Amino acid sequence: MNVETSLFFGYIRNLHFGGDMIRKSFIYFLSLVSCCLVLAVGSSNESDAIDDPLTKKVDLFFHEDWRQIPAEVPVTQKHIQNPDLLLTRHGPGGDSIKKSHHDEVPGDPWYVWSGLCDKRWALTLQKKNALVDLSSDGWIRLCTRQSGANVLKIVLGLDDGTWLVSDIGFGQTSDWHEFTAQITDLKWRHLDIINIEAGDWVEAPDLKRVRSIGWTDLTTGKGSSACTRVDWIEVYGREIRLTKQAIK
Repeated sequence: MNVETSLFFGYIRNLHFGGDMIRKSFIYFLSLVSCCLVLAVGSSNESDAIDDPLTKKVDLFFHEDWRQIPAEVPVTQKHIQNPDLLLTRHGPGGDSIKKSHHDEVPGDPWYVWSGLCDKRWALTLQKKNALVDLSSDGWIRLCTRQSGANVLKIVLGLDDGTWLVSDIGFGQTSDWHEFTAQITDLKWRHLDIINIEAGDWVEAPDLKRVRSIGWTDLTTGKGSSACTRVDWIEVYGREIRLTKQAIK
């Protein structure tokens, strides 16, 4: 038996036969190592979650997932699941926006569909008696399925009557997909809400008082081959409650 082996077995004997001080030191050492590992894992997880919008201190302003009632053209207020929301269709093709669902398709959600819109369209949601501040930590999440060249873009209606449309959006997907947009990452154009046409760039718009949030693809639908579908939408931001005098 070499010297190293003798020392090892001697250490083990001390642990079992009266080596209280050594045994306690060994247990303390193991506890310290365990604590360090836990802290390291926790710090790693916290670092990984920094970019997750749901970990930020922003409130859910609203969620809409549509009522599970029969499909119909056009989508109307009765299809809204959230009782605090008001739905508005915009544009010459707005009355062709469909609330869709297929019972024969397993797992098919209830969703809003633009495939029948032969003219430009937009859809917005407004929370009753409230605005939302999207200027700093505002986020929008959507579950959408895009087909063809139709790219879903975010629409914002400001309290002063200005309408904006995002410069970029969410393009073709092979199936339903969840997208998250941080509002401060987007650039904006004026939106002609009557004709649904994008206009000039708007530099640093003030998004502290947003009244309506929605979407458009700035084009027409061509059935299932070229369209926008939205299963649900969530908006995160600071709610601003309106007094009766401030409600328009």
